[in-house]
Amino acid sequence: MKTAAAYIRVSTEDQTEFSPDSQIKKIQEYAVHNNIVLPKKFIFVDEGISGKYATKRPEFMKMISAAKTKPKPFDLILVWKFSRFARNRQDSIVYKSMLRKDFNIDVISITEQLSKDPTSMLIEALLEAMDEYYSINLAQEVRRGMNEKFSRGGVVSSPPFGYKMGRNNFEPDERNSQVVKMIFDDFTNGMSTREIAVKLNNMGISSKRGNKFENRTVEYILLNPVYIGKLRRNMNGFDKRDRYRTGKDIAFVNGKHTPIIDTKTFESAQNMLLGIKKRHRSDTKRTFKGFMLKGLVRCGNCGATLTQSARGKSLQCNKYAKGQCDRSHSISITKINKAILMKLQTDITGGMLDITLKNANNNSTKNISKILLRKEYRRLERVKLAYENGIDSADEYKINKEKILKRIKGLNREISKSVDNSIKAKSKLKMQLKNVLEKLESTKLSECEKNVILKALIHKITFNRSDNSLQIYYYI
Repeated sequence: MKTAAAYIRVSTEDQTEFSPDSQIKKIQEYAVHNNIVLPKKFIFVDEGISGKYATKRPEFMKMISAAKTKPKPFDLILVWKFSRFARNRQDSIVYKSMLRKDFNIDVISITEQLSKDPTSMLIEALLEAMDEYYSINLAQEVRRGMNEKFSRGGVVSSPPFGYKMGRNNFEPDERNSQVVKMIFDDFTNGMSTREIAVKLNNMGISSKRGNKFENRTVEYILLNPVYIGKLRRNMNGFDKRDRYRTGKDIAFVNGKHTPIIDTKTFESAQNMLLGIKKRHRSDTKRTFKGFMLKGLVRCGNCGATLTQSARGKSLQCNKYAKGQCDRSHSISITKINKAILMKLQTDITGGMLDITLKNANNNSTKNISKILLRKEYRRLERVKLAYENGIDSADEYKINKEKILKRIKGLNREISKSVDNSIKAKSKLKMQLKNVLEKLESTKLSECEKNVILKALIHKITFNRSDNSLQIYYYI
């Protein structure tokens, strides 16, 4: 008797396909009729997901992962139709071939029965090609329909920040529409996008997706013509590279919703953004060179990494630059490099080292030993009380006490060993730092090479702008 898995998929766009329950019922009936065992744990269901890409179907990938285990958990994979398995010929060929050749697992469609003669391979390939054609054609038809609706001023997307969805069109959201007005007012009155983001975050206002505001979130709102009553759409499909929807494929139409911002204010904001972009265009094209502390220095206020600022000569908190941290940690790279070298020298000559264990075995042993040690001392108290209350004899007390003291001695030995190892490790680290310092001060090594050396020994460096202090956390 063979064991099978079942794969069920229902996409959102296809209304003609069976529901998950219907597909499961048909597959279970097929299994019973053909004397196949179908355990409940091997029924995998992806609901409301397109079959175009296998990697975007979690249950499908879970099933493939299960098929790879040894011994193999099932002999067959049952599907209602081959189109449920995949609507992409490449995925279908790759996964079916892998399952058959590597694991001897067949994929069977209960409604598209195929024999094992060579002709069936041609029929299966034809079915896969038809499924892929259907998927591509459906996507094109859907896009064509949405483009037509858009050209008439109809809504084909979710409402942006400041709006909610009405019966047929966007409607201003009572609170967030006022926030949009405030954003435009603040920007046209001289506040930067970063400053506006900080202000919104301090006020506890979240973005449309419930996240903190960033400068780019604010810029997206300032560039969106929806707030003056227009709609925009990429007629050729979504383009990830065109973040602000300003590319040549973007079309604009007059919407049927109520504007939040007047045209004069919106145009003023566009002119100001254009001026800012022109001023920073040369900086954005510049490729910054690597620097010694790349990825190591953290903001003392929010913990984010300090990255190179626009001109590449200083570091700034990454979240501050985005408007998510309210305290600047700007410092020149030359100044912080010098400060780090001085701090390393101080730590070598006797500073208190902050250690981060790469391998926590010693630390874990020490912690567990201390917990067990406390238990043994409590046990020692209990056997003493048992003797004093006449429950145990003197001989019994002596034997129990000796056993406990022996265990206490062993645990103390482990703790001492752990402390000794830590002392030895710190001593070894100081020797390594001495060698490293010589390399860091050398002009023969590049900044990137120095960065690799530092990352082997340093977990992170915290910079506090309030008192200009640095704290280095080392690896052992």
